[in-house]
Amino acid sequence: MDTMTENDYLIAWGLYAFAALGCLLVWMRLTRWMWRWLREPLRVLMAVLLFSPTIIDSVKDKYAPAVAITALDIAFKVGNNAWRAVSDLFMYGMIAFGLYLLFVLVRWPIERAAKERRQRTEAAKAAAKAAEVEDDQPFGGAGNDRYGRPPAAGSPLNTRVEPRL
Repeated sequence: MDTMTENDYLIAWGLYAFAALGCLLVWMRLTRWMWRWLREPLRVLMAVLLFSPTIIDSVKDKYAPAVAITALDIAFKVGNNAWRAVSDLFMYGMIAFGLYLLFVLVRWPIERAAKERRQRTEAAKAAAKAAEVEDDQPFGGAGNDRYGRPPAAGSPLNTRVEPRL
């Protein structure tokens, strides 16, 4: 009987982690077009499916990917680890979605404040641009108003128009 040495076991896990990371990156590329509130939970779900381990040998502390164990046990009906693997997937899924929910609850007020700040900045820029356009008149009154004082009431001198410099 040929058994895996510790070095073979670590090499196999390293290759699996590299391949799972590649699959996760492809999944992120495939879900890029989706609505954010659908895309992010799907990405969390895929990460849980790819990176959840389950124990296969409790004596030697050997683990394997839970999805692979579930698929092999169901497809070939060999072994009794399928229910344990499914329960591990469910447990890791609950933990991951709980952390994701916590992340969303922290991110939500921050994004709302940033959005309000961005709207205020845009409104201030629009008001400044409108004031700039409004003040850009080539001719103005030649009375006392050019120095910031209101013109005197009933003064006949306010009828003259001069260009502004």
